[in-house]
Amino acid sequence: MLSPARMSLADLMRTGGFGLRTRPTRVFLSALGIAIGIAAMVSVVGISTSSQAQLQQTLDRLGTNMLTAKPGTSMATGTPPKFPEQSAAMLGRVEGVESATAVGKLDQGVYRNDRVPRTQGSGITPLAAQENLLETVRGHVRSGRWLNGATSRYPVTVLGAQTAARLGITEPGRQVLIADRPFTVAGILDAMPLTPDLDHAAFVGWDAAKRYLGFDGTPETLYTRAEKTSVEQVRPLIAGTLHPQEPSAVEVSNAADALLAQRAGEQAFTGMLLGLGAVALLVGGIGVANTMVISVLERRGEVGLRRSMGATRGQIRGQFLTESLLLSALGGAGGALLGTAATAVFALVQGWPVVVPAWTLAGGIGTTVLIGGLAGLYPAVRASRLPPTAALAAT
Repeated sequence: MLSPARMSLADLMRTGGFGLRTRPTRVFLSALGIAIGIAAMVSVVGISTSSQAQLQQTLDRLGTNMLTAKPGTSMATGTPPKFPEQSAAMLGRVEGVESATAVGKLDQGVYRNDRVPRTQGSGITPLAAQENLLETVRGHVRSGRWLNGATSRYPVTVLGAQTAARLGITEPGRQVLIADRPFTVAGILDAMPLTPDLDHAAFVGWDAAKRYLGFDGTPETLYTRAEKTSVEQVRPLIAGTLHPQEPSAVEVSNAADALLAQRAGEQAFTGMLLGLGAVALLVGGIGVANTMVISVLERRGEVGLRRSMGATRGQIRGQFLTESLLLSALGGAGGALLGTAATAVFALVQGWPVVVPAWTLAGGIGTTVLIGGLAGLYPAVRASRLPPTAALAAT
């Protein structure tokens, strides 16, 4: 049988001299505290990184080269300027512009049928749309068809994703009422992340809007797709092209800016959650320290026996410090696995790619080992300083 002075870590665990057997509940709770802190940090970073990967995929697919122009407020008149009907064609002639299109706002309501009270309001915006709108904003038709040269002249509408959901329409062929006139639904669009306002619209052909809905042909919003290398050159030219008398009265923005701003807000929230995870990790470290201090008090007889049989102070310190490190490492590994699983579940439910940076896992486990070492240092030193006779007498 090995002497207590020369027992290895594996021997200690096999023979029960490892000491963690004394209070399994306390040991479990200490490791759980570490695991919760690491799981929180890994899952927060993983979910944030997965969200960022999804955002990057969206921007790669839709592009960051779409510019939106809307009327602002004229300093001269105090009212929004009116764009000419040929605005999209004018922008299309600007150097560096790939395509340009426009929509015009209509003041009528959109209703599923004539039984809906008109005083209630529909919350749906009918828009006169040019035929190249979907191509410019890179939207997709979920079912049915987009407006074309024939349907743009007749009472036909295409519904945005949120509009279709609100009206309870899942397939084309149904009819809705716009200005109390029936319009046949030709198609339903997928959601458009870069232009979420269009998700709440019902689109009518430009000519049909003039013929049936009293549209005067004034564009309300213009969408311009610029060449990727020419975005910054095109952006200042849009306002002057649309309203040369007062370019400052035109608001021009990059459609991707809203997504990037949303991402910035999510990062601030992520920082707060990381702080909560750090607090949980600190609490877990305190739990480890508490477990090891109590373990020293409960095992004074073991310490005295080992010292009396020749174990040095360094060996006693090593034993208790190893126990603390192992306890923290087990909690850290469990937390890393739990955090990775939580990230995977959340990302898959959201339809995001699952991304957990390797540095998060390595840093999380490394942090727990560091905390375990610091938490176990004092109990280890205290155990090594117990006089053998006093330790044996305490039992």
